[in-house]
Amino acid sequence: MRPSVGNADVDLSQFRCFIAVVETGSFTGAARRLHVTQPTVSRAVQRLESALNARLLDRSTRHLSLTPEGRAFHADLTEAYAHLDRAISRLHSSSVLRIGFCWLLPEQFSRFVARFAREAGVDFEFVRDDTATAGLDDGRTHAALLRRVPRDRPVTALPLWQEPRVAAVARTSPLARRDHLDWAELADWPLVRNAVSGTTAPELWPPDRRPAVGAVCGNYDEWLEAVAADQGIGTVPEPAARRTSHPSVVYVPLRKAPPVQVSLALPLRGAHPLAERLAAAAGREFRRSGGSAEPGVPPHRDRTPGAKHLISGAKHSFTA
Repeated sequence: MRPSVGNADVDLSQFRCFIAVVETGSFTGAARRLHVTQPTVSRAVQRLESALNARLLDRSTRHLSLTPEGRAFHADLTEAYAHLDRAISRLHSSSVLRIGFCWLLPEQFSRFVARFAREAGVDFEFVRDDTATAGLDDGRTHAALLRRVPRDRPVTALPLWQEPRVAAVARTSPLARRDHLDWAELADWPLVRNAVSGTTAPELWPPDRRPAVGAVCGNYDEWLEAVAADQGIGTVPEPAARRTSHPSVVYVPLRKAPPVQVSLALPLRGAHPLAERLAAAAGREFRRSGGSAEPGVPPHRDRTPGAKHLISGAKHSFTA
């Protein structure tokens, strides 16, 4: 903030130095309060007086005193600072970090966000939004936990960890009696696909051996009901098998299945400052924990890029 006075500029540091001199009664005391040198304070006040074309302090006695102009300016400046403090406090109190997710929010991530918000002194909300970017597109959310980052959206994503997949089959299916399934053999069965926020598509199999699509859904709940109705099989991250159940759906362990990448996504441009701070903290947190978000989930083998790489605008996309 640099208000223009006449042909000269003044800035907040000059105002702070002047107020500190008045309140401490000396340039030395002001320098001690502001953790700068005494000449720095003296020059700042001199520049302020020059910009205002007014003498604010009387230096003719052994003790500094305010001139009449300085007394009036100090009163106005104190009132202005009170207004500024109230404006900043109102803005801070109204800043709520909204974090989107589609259908499954890992417990460890929830705990991490709660700890981050507590330490940062901010409020947060989890927002379920069954769209490709969990609300980032229309500004409903500031950050989003995604298991599939769409290639055609202006978002940037920080990979956090990977989750193993399990197969989901109808209880009436012959596959429900198996103790495990191989990823390759799923290509012989129709696939139930959540086309909006799901993690499984025929493109995950080789081009010459891909499953047919038995049903297409728009969210996780529809997907679960389609599997229960034996319209096809599906795959989900292993935490979903532990967290969501259906009396007509059986989860079967999978071998040689590609893992699901979980990422924290932000808008490519104009990200909320709180979201950027969250991304930086998430990068540190999940590097330290080895990238494991849930008990029993193997650590992410790849190195997780730092939040600086994320916020710089690098774009990551993952097929799922």
